[in-house]
Amino acid sequence: MNMRPARFDTTFILLFAVMLVIAMGNTALQTVLPALGRRLGAPDAVVAAVFSVSALLWVIAAPFWAARSDRHGRRAMVLVGIGGFTLSLFLCGLFLMAGINGWLAPLATFLAFILGRVIYGSFGSAAPPAVQALVAGRTSREERTKALTLLASAFGLGTIIGPAVAPYLVIGDLWPGGPEVGLAGPAFAFAMVGAAIWIAVLRYLPREETASHGAATAYPTIGGQSSGASVTAATAEGAVVKIGYFDPRIRIWIVIGLVMGHAQAMTSQAVGFLVIDRLAVDPVAALEPTGLVLMMGAGSALLAQWGLIPLLDLKPRALALWGMAIAAVGCIATGTAESLYGIALGYALASLGFGFVRPGYTAGSSLAVGPEAQGAVAGKVTSINGAAFVLGPSIGVGMYELWRPLPYLAAAIGLVAVTVYAWISLTPSDRDPEAFPER
Repeated sequence: MNMRPARFDTTFILLFAVMLVIAMGNTALQTVLPALGRRLGAPDAVVAAVFSVSALLWVIAAPFWAARSDRHGRRAMVLVGIGGFTLSLFLCGLFLMAGINGWLAPLATFLAFILGRVIYGSFGSAAPPAVQALVAGRTSREERTKALTLLASAFGLGTIIGPAVAPYLVIGDLWPGGPEVGLAGPAFAFAMVGAAIWIAVLRYLPREETASHGAATAYPTIGGQSSGASVTAATAEGAVVKIGYFDPRIRIWIVIGLVMGHAQAMTSQAVGFLVIDRLAVDPVAALEPTGLVLMMGAGSALLAQWGLIPLLDLKPRALALWGMAIAAVGCIATGTAESLYGIALGYALASLGFGFVRPGYTAGSSLAVGPEAQGAVAGKVTSINGAAFVLGPSIGVGMYELWRPLPYLAAAIGLVAVTVYAWISLTPSDRDPEAFPER
């Protein structure tokens, strides 16, 4: 039998690019914000709150956009999401530049910045559930874990590129004697990249062949072959299935995602301050070592998602359990490290664990339900991802101000607790996602 390697079609490449750009822009901002806050004299807690408001709106808006994607099509929601992301970054760049040049006071700068992030939380949340639902609809059950893992790796790759290029996008004056762009440069740069991706999606992402309420029919798989996955009669007749957070089929996966997300949000938001304080360097000088730590973490996540998961062929339950255990060890190592090498190594280990967990709970949730509920589950997963950043960053930085290792030790304790809970709670059917028949 001739075996041909799977090829990536244009549609999947576009979807991957959407998630990649969103990750790049967000992590580039995450890289510069601690330095910007210290430069403007803003309290660390205010810097942490920047992402909390947008995350709260993300949690509220994601299920709404997911439901609209079921009725009006995934492509339209991808356009809404990447458009909101682009506009938000552009406005954030303007507000940051105003603060850098003294046109706005530090507190007013961050309040205006939060307003720009409100747009991202409200509209940017339209893209991820639509993208996930598209990928789920284009793949068979057998290949869905690998496909969603590959899609999740877009975030990992983005979190390498974003911090890597952010220091080079910190530019001086727009013209001799003109206003300084400075640390606002990454926001403007990735806003332009977002605009280019929006145009590409508009031109090249095909419209779905839909039933009356936009449910996708029999998409080809990533490898170009038909998955045979089609909408059920109920969906074709317009009966969009609603899934609750406490639905017994996905409840355990939601708990895993919520705890893992908070652990990651707490530790990643504090790591920029940890680098500044442990190395005792100027905030702007800390950009490169902070970027190095974030890149090490992202590289570890990619190692998990591009190398280890396909090699080991782990199922969602194993991905979640092993990932949380590894992440707990990495969190402890990061919080107790005294050197840049130690911080980077610990953060890389934690990110390796998170790289296992995220595709595990995403695929576990998707495989737990039939094709008619993929949009609803994608909305819940996206919402949970955002929920971690409502209070997670503020909690993490607040703990950090009390005692530097505290957010990392607290994250490790939470991960260990939910690992034990998941080990006990997952039934034999949960261990074998194929036991859930498509309905």
